[in-house]
Amino acid sequence: MSDTPEEQWRTYDEFAAGIATYRLPNADLTGRELTVTLDDDTKLELRFEDARHVVCNGVKDPYDAVAVREDVYFVNLPLTSVEGEALTVVFSTATHRALAVRSVIGAEDVEGVPRVSQTFRAGTTDGGAASGEVPGPSRDLIGKRNIYRYSPNHLYEHVYVSSQRYAWQCLEGVQRGHGDMDLSTVWKFADGLYLFCFREFRIAVASVWLHDLGYALKTTGVFLGITGDGRSEHSRAGGHIYPLGSVSYPDAQPV
Repeated sequence: MSDTPEEQWRTYDEFAAGIATYRLPNADLTGRELTVTLDDDTKLELRFEDARHVVCNGVKDPYDAVAVREDVYFVNLPLTSVEGEALTVVFSTATHRALAVRSVIGAEDVEGVPRVSQTFRAGTTDGGAASGEVPGPSRDLIGKRNIYRYSPNHLYEHVYVSSQRYAWQCLEGVQRGHGDMDLSTVWKFADGLYLFCFREFRIAVASVWLHDLGYALKTTGVFLGITGDGRSEHSRAGGHIYPLGSVSYPDAQPV
């Protein structure tokens, strides 16, 4: 865990300000209708009314969408119909595969447990017959070390140490010199496309990212957390990926 004194630790809204500067542009899904069937048989019936609003299972909420690739969309619903929750859906119009992440802020702090929890589900869309690999947990990032540039004032390093944790440090920005090791989850969505999510211990915040580690080397993400004055807040994020290298383990492997 970090040795940074508590009084120097930045709040979620302080470090998130401007972190979407290099994010890919929003996509307008006006008029699109999509049903996602998750692996627990839950259905998400999405009707995009305009560039900012979607009706999901009869409830209207805001959304933002990014075309991460020509056939892959990252869609986030920063729910206003439910306090302290967000729903993120990734889907492909080519393979008709999908995945969904629900992020929820807990009612109170519990020592040793991140305040924001996340659940993950694979699914399919009604766009056609599903093809290709089913999205699921991946160990592909273990041992990799990348730098992420989100703005002129946001530069972070990530080291993926196991299937459950990653280490980070801030190289430029209000958190410069700060770092920690937090809980993380990685799912492979398609070749070169990885869902990466983290849940912090020190700050009530979690994130959902889609890393394109193919030719694009771009990442698109969102945060859900509690601000310094106690409000729940949703933030967009995104930027460039610069791989630094990787290591491989000769015998015993991380969890």
